[in-house]
Amino acid sequence: MKRMPDRHETWAWLAAWLEQHWPTIYAGLLALVIAGLRVIYGGGTLRRMVIEAPLCGVLALAVSHGLSLVGIPASTAPFFGGVIGLLGVEGTRAAAKRLFTRKVDQL
Repeated sequence: MKRMPDRHETWAWLAAWLEQHWPTIYAGLLALVIAGLRVIYGGGTLRRMVIEAPLCGVLALAVSHGLSLVGIPASTAPFFGGVIGLLGVEGTRAAAKRLFTRKVDQL
């Protein structure tokens, strides 16, 4: 079996990339785990957990990239990932809809 060549610059690049993007990655993973556990705890089916948990993780990734647009530091991404995992996709969608409706009504 062939061994992967030991390339120090590749490992250094990967470590630097992970260090720079860790809050975002952590937010996505945290949302995924919390959503999965929430569905299991609530008596949901395996199908629902397999669909809901990755959706929450991807939603948390998207939100964490938009935090800087509204002046929130990227280091708070894990907090928002946890909240998204706890609320779920439907709860997050309802909260976002209320927020955007309120902002549109103020215009």
